[in-house]
Amino acid sequence: EVMGLPADRLYPTVHTDDQESFEIWRDEIGVPEERIGWLEDNWWGPVGPTGPNGPDSEIYFDLGHEFSDGRPDEKPGDGNRYLEIWNNVFMQFMQHEDGSRTPLPRPNVDTGMGLERCASVLQKVESNFEIDTLRPMCIAAGDAVGVKYVYSEANGRALRRIADHVRAISFCIHEGVQPGSEKENYIVRQLLRRAVLEGYLLGKHDPFLHTLVPAVVQAMSVPYPEIAKTASNVAQVIKDEEEQFLGTVEKGVRKFQKLVEDAKKAGRSVLPGDAVWDLHSTDGFLIELTQAMAAKVNLTIDRVRFDALMEDHKKGSGRGAFLDSVMAAGPLSALHKTTSGTEFLGYESLHGNGIVLGIIAEGRLVDELSEVGHEAPVAVVLDRTPFYGEAGGQVGDTGLIKTETGAFYVQDTQKDGSLYLHIGHLKKGKLKLGLKLKAQVDEHRRAGIRRAHSATHLLHHALQSVLGGQALQRGSKVEEDHLRFDFTQPRPVTPEQLQQIEEIINHKVAESAEVTSVLMDLEAAKKAGATALFGEKYPDRVRVVSMGDFSRELCGGTHLTNTSQVGLCKVINEESVAKGVRRISAYTGPRAFSKIHADEQLLKDLALQLKAQRVEDLPDRVSALQEEVRELKRQLNKQSTQSAAGLVDTLVKDAAKVGDVSIVTSLVDATDADGIRALIDQIRRKASPVAVLLGSVHEEKIILIAGLSQELVDKKLSASDWVKAAAKVVGGGGGGRPDLAQAGGKDPTKLNEAIQQAATWFTQKLS
Repeated sequence: EVMGLPADRLYPTVHTDDQESFEIWRDEIGVPEERIGWLEDNWWGPVGPTGPNGPDSEIYFDLGHEFSDGRPDEKPGDGNRYLEIWNNVFMQFMQHEDGSRTPLPRPNVDTGMGLERCASVLQKVESNFEIDTLRPMCIAAGDAVGVKYVYSEANGRALRRIADHVRAISFCIHEGVQPGSEKENYIVRQLLRRAVLEGYLLGKHDPFLHTLVPAVVQAMSVPYPEIAKTASNVAQVIKDEEEQFLGTVEKGVRKFQKLVEDAKKAGRSVLPGDAVWDLHSTDGFLIELTQAMAAKVNLTIDRVRFDALMEDHKKGSGRGAFLDSVMAAGPLSALHKTTSGTEFLGYESLHGNGIVLGIIAEGRLVDELSEVGHEAPVAVVLDRTPFYGEAGGQVGDTGLIKTETGAFYVQDTQKDGSLYLHIGHLKKGKLKLGLKLKAQVDEHRRAGIRRAHSATHLLHHALQSVLGGQALQRGSKVEEDHLRFDFTQPRPVTPEQLQQIEEIINHKVAESAEVTSVLMDLEAAKKAGATALFGEKYPDRVRVVSMGDFSRELCGGTHLTNTSQVGLCKVINEESVAKGVRRISAYTGPRAFSKIHADEQLLKDLALQLKAQRVEDLPDRVSALQEEVRELKRQLNKQSTQSAAGLVDTLVKDAAKVGDVSIVTSLVDATDADGIRALIDQIRRKASPVAVLLGSVHEEKIILIAGLSQELVDKKLSASDWVKAAAKVVGGGGGGRPDLAQAGGKDPTKLNEAIQQAATWFTQKLS
């Protein structure tokens, strides 16, 4: 009724054994029997071998005869005419390892609608990608790679994947998730590289994805106006990643071509999994690229071996942290289906009573935990907890869960949706499902985290005050009396600006401004001026944290009640973390005072070592010492110049002569390459035409440098060829320009021989 979909074109389907759903559709909703389909695959789950599952009822929309594949018996779930737009999953069973199923204690209905699918129906187009928000991006993708977008053509699928991927990565980068090698950053990198790969296979070998960001903004800026603010930064991040990956692709292509040649010579039709893994791990060459290119030359790859090597790599590298393994195995999914989640008590209290809802060990749900000192971390899920689960940049709480006879040390708390996972180790006794217990957060640690989190809000305010509104948050990490804050800024923050930022923070601390929090509707909070923290997803009801009248942010973290409780905030570092993104790190509370005391002691120690009467005298004392150093350098340079002049005279005097050409070859006392080049320049000025080759051992490394006068270069003689010939004697190599070249070597014992042969070599060239 809301969307105006004709009811007579909706076709529900039910599982072949689900008579109850069939009767509800027919008798209670009034759908004619002939429009209700029976499908054997209308069953959801479980995820993995065990977990919750149940029948589902899918709703299809009849797109009409024009979308039919021509078969008169076409039905929902079979062909293109009927499009699934909705699904209701009746989660009512738990499947066990032996394949048996038992009823869930709390069955539920999981329902979901495809928003873009409904849009395609309303707009009377054949695919999500043809609706008014996605089709322009597909056309832009075609323009970028030089291929016209036509939905029905083979290249259309590739262009749709490019459009879909660039939209996803644009939003991820906008939300502060940069391409990288770990966790969510790795997913963004893979999506980006897959999109680049699609373009590469269409013949686009230059960066192009970044040019599609304006198309994403154009299509999505009505529901998400904030993406326009970060579009230029998003495009630059994508371009940098494209350039890096395309260099990898070119290198990988050359290696791939060698694999193809070897396979054809040996009469093989399968590329070895080890070689394909080397392409992937060493060159960053995507497995999809290898497969696609192999198919073009009628080859396949040993995917079984490749997957085995990938699995070994994941185990060895530790990728797939505890939460990842839990998600992969499905126990969290099961808990979401069978429980109502965890109630968080931690805003009001640091201790509370709870009941064990779930225990996850080695990636699966268990009924009881009794192994004290279990090597791998275990996760315990409670119905109520004072422990804060890591979110919004704030780390998870640590502490202790106690029973009458047992104790479980919580070393971290993570959050997955409404579930709080207390991750740690059993210290004594045992835990089991349904057990009542007491949870106690580490109060000292939480206090430091609260100081750092409230100071982070103060820092955000100070950055906006000093740098302006473009200093948008791009991420944060809040730990015990330690914070780091990432923000958009095209250039380094100056020392003067950092001092100003720190002063503003501590001025607000001294103001003793009240810190309050209130629950509000999301839209009302935004209208009230509350800043949305970057990268966070918010429900309809949100928590708004305010500090005085100068800061108001949406935040689910734990905070102080007054800014004075921060005590002190000390900025300790400012650095770049990505193109256009800077990071400020700071200490709070006792840690900030300790940092200041340590800095003061360092200054006192320096004053003592530099013989300054007081710390305040250090600048003058350092200036005086710098002047002494400058004077000593002047005297040393004078002596070095005199010494070098004498050495130059000696070398020129002892030079061999071939006609009017002087040939200078000699070992010189240990000096670096710059010193040798300076000697050669002086010799070339003093004697011309001249050929000079000097050798030395500096810091246990052989240095050979040759230089020729321009007259000799004009005669097609080469310093590069000369120094290469000498370097061969000492087991090395090198090169350079015709007038000046450098080489190294491995065998210092043959350096004299190399110098002697160099003289002979050049004499012969002149002859």
